[in-house]
Amino acid sequence: MHNPTGEQYEIAHDDQRVVVVEVGGGMRSYTVGERQILDGYGAGEMATAGRGQVLAPWPNRLQDGTYEFEGRRHQLPLSEPEHANAIHGLVRWEAWQARELEPHRVVLGHVLHPRPGYPFALELRVAYELSEAGLAVRMTATNVGVGTCPYGSGAHPYVSVGTATVDDIVLRVPAGTALRSDERGIPVGSLSVSGTELDFLAARPIGSARLDTGYTDLERDSDGLARVVLTTHDGGRRVTLWVDEGYPYLMVFTGDHPDVQRRGLAVEPMTCAPNAFRSGDGLIVLEPGASVTTTWGISPQA
Repeated sequence: MHNPTGEQYEIAHDDQRVVVVEVGGGMRSYTVGERQILDGYGAGEMATAGRGQVLAPWPNRLQDGTYEFEGRRHQLPLSEPEHANAIHGLVRWEAWQARELEPHRVVLGHVLHPRPGYPFALELRVAYELSEAGLAVRMTATNVGVGTCPYGSGAHPYVSVGTATVDDIVLRVPAGTALRSDERGIPVGSLSVSGTELDFLAARPIGSARLDTGYTDLERDSDGLARVVLTTHDGGRRVTLWVDEGYPYLMVFTGDHPDVQRRGLAVEPMTCAPNAFRSGDGLIVLEPGASVTTTWGISPQA
């Protein structure tokens, strides 16, 4: 029987285990001993609800699937037809090849060839590496085409601290600004989180809150990293998702999807805002031969 996600690549360090898959180059599972760090999926399943997927060459939604770049209009397939959007890029269901494989590290690569709607060429590499500090994920994109190209990327892990639902998670999001979105998930403005139900600058329980919210203006520690922290009420378990300065945006989603049912909290690093191909907010423009590398990771603590 053919595995729906193709080849499975397992890496390990001490009692940490990560499984990365050929289809989409994403992460299927991350465990520490018997503890599940992600709400992942089984070896015989597809990656529903975006679980663990790589989002490129744009993360999140693109209104009507249309944009203009250097005076030309482009139309992408509407991969979120119910809202007439193109969502989460073009590589989630493509085959990625193992470029490097060590016991604690794997690098997968994919060449995104020009196509209608995105007539540009990118070489993509994603490296997953385990260490005593946890997991680091490094994403590199290189423009291998003949002209400049628009680019953005993200990732879609659903993080867990072992609670039955996200309601029981105490959450801190180090962001001062939230994006206001319309019913299609397209940003229409922004607001300070201060004094609103979207304010998680001070850690507090998620409770019944339903989040599908973009955040920016991230507070960073002295090492330049912004850290989202999830803990149990008693503080007995904690998971930190961190992003480097290449990720000025985060999407936080409480897993209100039939395939997740609030078991995990999606904390999605994004190099740009939703709809960036149209708005330009955080959009990266790569010259021929130019590369950009961004890094995020997860630090689990018992």
